[in-house]
Amino acid sequence: MGSRMSGLAAAGPALAAPTASRNRLEPGDTSNGADNFYTSDQVTVKKISFKNKYEMKVVGNLFVPNNLNGGTTHPALVVGHPMGAVKEQSANLYATKMAEQGYVTLSFDLSFWGESAGKPGNSVSPDIYAEDFSAAANYLRAQAFVDRERIGAIGICGSGSFVISAAKIDPRIKVIATVSMYDMGAANRDGLNKSVTLEQRKSFIVQAAAQRDVESAGGAIEYTGGTPDELTAESTAVDREFYDFYRTARGYHPNTTTHPALATNTKFMNFHPFNDLDLISPRPLLFIAGDQAHSREFSEEAYRLATGPKELFWVQGAGHVDLYDRVGLIPFDKLTDFFRAQL
Repeated sequence: MGSRMSGLAAAGPALAAPTASRNRLEPGDTSNGADNFYTSDQVTVKKISFKNKYEMKVVGNLFVPNNLNGGTTHPALVVGHPMGAVKEQSANLYATKMAEQGYVTLSFDLSFWGESAGKPGNSVSPDIYAEDFSAAANYLRAQAFVDRERIGAIGICGSGSFVISAAKIDPRIKVIATVSMYDMGAANRDGLNKSVTLEQRKSFIVQAAAQRDVESAGGAIEYTGGTPDELTAESTAVDREFYDFYRTARGYHPNTTTHPALATNTKFMNFHPFNDLDLISPRPLLFIAGDQAHSREFSEEAYRLATGPKELFWVQGAGHVDLYDRVGLIPFDKLTDFFRAQL
């Protein structure tokens, strides 16, 4: 997720992410064990693909522990990447670390992003994003070494809201954890800390509708939000936090610019993932967030509204993006304990 949601800054042509290789980018802040591109010799990784219910190809990675007992079935986890990111950013790290704990894990690119299908790229469709989680569960349930009744999910940043949306109507997703969750609906309707007015929201909607006319007449696609491509003296602390991950060697990946397509970004305004959270009960929910995170309001609100078994776990001293890749801060022990107890 970038810092400028749905026109929280004026929409304009999005510059491409840097084309330089990672080793030619500034390193970024790699404190607290930042290791986004972590790999493990304890885990075998295989590129896979599957179709969602809209016949769209979803591309992912399957992580299988090397010491997996082939004579039995095993629990599995679906891992979703931050909004605007791709599976190589945060999701693969979580999938690898949880595979080291004995889980079969699957990370994937949301439709319209990265290697997955969907045109134009970077389009916003929260319903299809949620469908992708259910489609990933389909894939896992078809694997002979996976226990069909022990499939959980981890949603990072915007994927936290997408996996909740999926789980409400897919009881096959038995256990759900979110990390640094963004409610992408509320973030676009209201901004952080309810900073967007109704008039501003209406202005964004008009802007997106006008762009639909431009594109239907053959004009160029326009993009909005995401992570800034460069920092200025006016850049906010949130801008700088995302920039340090997405625009440096710490987390940069060439498969994403992070910028959603403007004409579809207003789809998020109709997205209310926290409505009817009682549909998930009695399946357990774990909300993990940094106590310094600019996004902490979303985990707090989901926890308030959830009716079933639930826990809100604060990571002391951590901000929002810290939990993307800082293995010295990410509570993998907490995630492992949670899934072992509940899945």
